[in-house]
Amino acid sequence: MKGKLGVIGGMGPEATAYFYEEVIRHTKADCDQEHINMAILSHAQMPDRTKAIISGEDKELLEAMREDVHAMELLHVDHIAIPCNTSHYFYDQIQAMTDIPIIHMPREAVRYAADRYEGVRKIGIMGTDGTISSGIYHKECERLGIEAVSPSEQRQRDVMSLIYDDVKAGKKGDYQKFERTMEEFIKKDCDAVILACTEISVFKKDHVLPAICLDAMDVLIRESILRSGAQYK
Repeated sequence: MKGKLGVIGGMGPEATAYFYEEVIRHTKADCDQEHINMAILSHAQMPDRTKAIISGEDKELLEAMREDVHAMELLHVDHIAIPCNTSHYFYDQIQAMTDIPIIHMPREAVRYAADRYEGVRKIGIMGTDGTISSGIYHKECERLGIEAVSPSEQRQRDVMSLIYDDVKAGKKGDYQKFERTMEEFIKKDCDAVILACTEISVFKKDHVLPAICLDAMDVLIRESILRSGAQYK
């Protein structure tokens, strides 16, 4: 019997919808019953994760996460996926709230990148200010002896604008902002670039990205399917 996947989403809503669509698309199934059972909680009013990290005022966010985790327990899910990279700064605190295993998206993404790009030495990280400043991807890279590269201050402004001014505002996204950041990563000799924000995953739907880009959301989708006992296609 397949396991039930719990999803704490809504950060943002479009990214959660994309996650759900992609889980369906990548699950090998010939009928409804061969798909995995999912309980999706779209908590759109979750406090902003970057603001919580930078300000240190995380009490409201963690209390909201506690309520969501409790809801997942009541729904008897077997694993939890959180399609929001920045929220994984609080991973240890959230995991301590429950015995249900929570998939660590940054850890799995870096591990997958190390396997996919043979001999990788440097990985560029494209994410929110909270993701970059907290070092959640940098720590996972360090575990595997890989150097994590952050954008310059100017290019990070491009990334934040792409995320907040474009995708979160319902726009397709300005490719030039993305391209300028990618060019900088290439100049810094990055062997791969992890798309470490689910809004950039949404951006990817409407644009063709370079082969060195690895979407952390794609890795979370794959792990979610496999851990639920289904086949990934």
